[in-house]
Amino acid sequence: MTGFGSHFASEAIEGALPVGQNSPQQTPFGLYAEQLSGTAFTAPRLHNFRSWLYRLRPSANHGAFKPYEVKTRLETAPFQRPPSPNRMRWNPLPIPSEPTDFIDGIVTYGGNGDVGTGGGIGIHVYACNRSMERVFFNADGELLIVPEQGGLTIVTEFGVIDLEPQQIAVIPRGVRMRVELKGASARGYICENYGALFRLPDLGPIGANGLANPRDFETPVAAYEDIDQPVELVQKFQGGLWTTTLDHSPFDVVAWHGNLAPYRYDLRRFNTINTVSFDHPDPSIFTVLTSPTDTPGTANCDFVIFPPRWMVAEHTFRPPWFHRNVMSEFMGLITGAYDAKADGFSPGGASLHNQMSGHGPDQASYDAAVNADLKPHKQENTMAFMFESRAVIRTTDFAMESPAMQLDYDDVWSNFEKGNPHS
Repeated sequence: MTGFGSHFASEAIEGALPVGQNSPQQTPFGLYAEQLSGTAFTAPRLHNFRSWLYRLRPSANHGAFKPYEVKTRLETAPFQRPPSPNRMRWNPLPIPSEPTDFIDGIVTYGGNGDVGTGGGIGIHVYACNRSMERVFFNADGELLIVPEQGGLTIVTEFGVIDLEPQQIAVIPRGVRMRVELKGASARGYICENYGALFRLPDLGPIGANGLANPRDFETPVAAYEDIDQPVELVQKFQGGLWTTTLDHSPFDVVAWHGNLAPYRYDLRRFNTINTVSFDHPDPSIFTVLTSPTDTPGTANCDFVIFPPRWMVAEHTFRPPWFHRNVMSEFMGLITGAYDAKADGFSPGGASLHNQMSGHGPDQASYDAAVNADLKPHKQENTMAFMFESRAVIRTTDFAMESPAMQLDYDDVWSNFEKGNPHS
């Protein structure tokens, strides 16, 4: 099933979906009708997201949650460490040496806002080497998962999502999930969105088509587990992890319909818009998804990618120019190299340029760009991305004290020669 923001319907057994009434007195097969709401009941229809699930047991069928006692490096806004104006860059996070599943493999680099007031984001990296044998859901926000290394199978209440690097998945707030590894290990990035749900950006003068097209977003087909055996259920609630034990699999949804569901998108299907005359356009033309705020055009978070593309501008410096930005930028690399960073920025690594910190190409990238023969050039074998936010991103103690931090990052801009207007 494909589409985005539309109404979907899927059933694992024919006839499991009621016809004409969401919660009839007697549902087919004795299933339990349950509504999952991702927005307030009274949100405008255009931005009102909910789905009806028809399941073997009500999701209310569980005991009390208790605090999760395993030490974790997962943190939640508000972050207490004072924000830093310094530019930062990290090497890739190593794969754990001890058996570590997706939950315990999440490490927080920073974020902003306040989960309690429903605004801001958390920025995490995951590195794991074991499939989950338990189930997890996040009551604090939706999860945008960006694999960098290793494929994932994400089992959800709505069905199964297979995910590989250069694809992303968004798991709505509250949806139960189990992350299984397709290989020996996996690594990637997560944006935890506390604010308005991610949606496609408006296209304005671009028109009806371009960037990420709705038809390329995929939702899972209904599938269910009828298993009566104990399973641990872990939830994230207001920054804390809590756990309980069910006596059955929570993936017992036989059918569902609505417009709130997990979805997958292949970044290689992005329809890049670029200049064909002169000047380097703003990076906003690479926006895949946006979480808006009450201020028009100013995002709680924009998810932006830098995919393979033709570079054809004349008399123009083609890499990103030097700039200072009111938005704060956390950047990661999925594959290849980024055209504004010659060395030190590897797949799995990350950088942070906070509000109004000057940044741009390093010396080697600058020299190559100003001396390039400006023939049409295909930027290939690359996929970088950015979580961009209107609020300053505060880093965690782990991020600031990690051996992965590149303490010499400022040096990449230290050797530029002074311009000479008298030459």
